[in-house]
Amino acid sequence: MSEPGPNARISMISLGVEDLSKSTQFYQALGWVKSPKSQEKISFMKGNNIVLGLYGRASLAQDAGVENAPTGFSGIALALNLPSETDVDNFAKLAATAGGNIVKKPQKVFWGGYSGYFSDLDGHLWEIAHNPFVEFDANGNLDLDGEQAQ
Repeated sequence: MSEPGPNARISMISLGVEDLSKSTQFYQALGWVKSPKSQEKISFMKGNNIVLGLYGRASLAQDAGVENAPTGFSGIALALNLPSETDVDNFAKLAATAGGNIVKKPQKVFWGGYSGYFSDLDGHLWEIAHNPFVEFDANGNLDLDGEQAQ
């Protein structure tokens, strides 16, 4: 099997938010860690193998040169895969307690897994799922090759 190229990765996801302080607190409640590299207008939130950048929505739109026009579903859902259905249920409760909105309660789904959705304080959609057909490697990443790391 061929290996992905060096640029086939995501190192950071930037989310435009209305209230940087509240969004930072929300993600900290979900387990993200605010980096000391954060600044007045951006919070760098450390996760496992990825950084979440929280940035003022209007400023992010201006930086990209696009109109700041929220339109509902953006066509993107970030995803968190977990080892069990119980873990999915527990994380949904954590997200709701932190102020997130449960969009779809965790449930058995047509493809044989278990998943639900929540949105953060700004409506960014997150799927939380357990896929019984995919395992995790030793680093906690999805093992899509079917070869467990030793």
